[in-house]
Amino acid sequence: MFEQLGLIGCGLMGGSFALALKQAGLVRRVVGYSPSPRTLQRALELGVIDAEAPSAPLAASGADLVLLAVPVAATEATLRAIQPQLGPQALVMDVGSTKSDVVAAARRALATPAQLAGFVPAHPIAGKERAGVDHAEASLYRDRQVILTPLPETAPSQVERATELWQALGSRVRHMTPAAHDAAYATVSHLPHLLAFAAMNAVQAQPQAAEFLALAGPGFRDFTRIAASDPSIWRDILLANKTEVLAQAQHFRTALDALEHTLRANDGGALQQLITQASTARAQWQLCGGNGSNTPGAPAVPSST
Repeated sequence: MFEQLGLIGCGLMGGSFALALKQAGLVRRVVGYSPSPRTLQRALELGVIDAEAPSAPLAASGADLVLLAVPVAATEATLRAIQPQLGPQALVMDVGSTKSDVVAAARRALATPAQLAGFVPAHPIAGKERAGVDHAEASLYRDRQVILTPLPETAPSQVERATELWQALGSRVRHMTPAAHDAAYATVSHLPHLLAFAAMNAVQAQPQAAEFLALAGPGFRDFTRIAASDPSIWRDILLANKTEVLAQAQHFRTALDALEHTLRANDGGALQQLITQASTARAQWQLCGGNGSNTPGAPAVPSST
């Protein structure tokens, strides 16, 4: 049981975390901060938070659990602002979709070894089509993976607390290094978002875009669903993990070139072989549980303020 959660960012991710803690009986009081007065008011009205704070440091003051549900680009400034208020035993987590930059930010912003020891970077593989506190729900993290990427300086006891906390919310917890996390999610989340953005832009750039889109069916809808994700969030994610994303983009270009080569050569046999290879791999992944719950997936909205 935690006495007080300091919630910094009361949107979909942070709000759902607070509701889940309350439903599980794991927190006595939630104090929240959001730069948006409307979001803060709605969080109060919906029972996501019990009290509002006028600033991030005041939300963290007296908290034995702090969650940063802010854009990844705001991590360092937020940690720097709250660090004078952090108690020596406080467990601090984030929910960002990139981790190497978050770890680097923590090393720059947290002032004492005890504060660094209490920081456990986290990435819940969960989200919804629509962001915002109005869409927060206690079940968001149930049956979902949560990736923890503790620092070498993180205290084992704090990693254990974080693991047990997420497990109590119904999540499946996995530990990875920040670098391994970023490489994996560049592959299965960040690059797919980049491709979806590119696909929509490619259609929109054509004079017949409206006509083409009027004829689109479920396949196009499913392929481009994640293109509707929050632009500012995905700008930050792609820039933060650009080295790994660009590496994966090169792998994609190689695969696309191979398919284009078969078309130019009118080589139906080779084309079918490449399609079969992809179809088989996709089917095997699905059989192994590839439904976005127990394998790394690509949520439409991975974080929200």
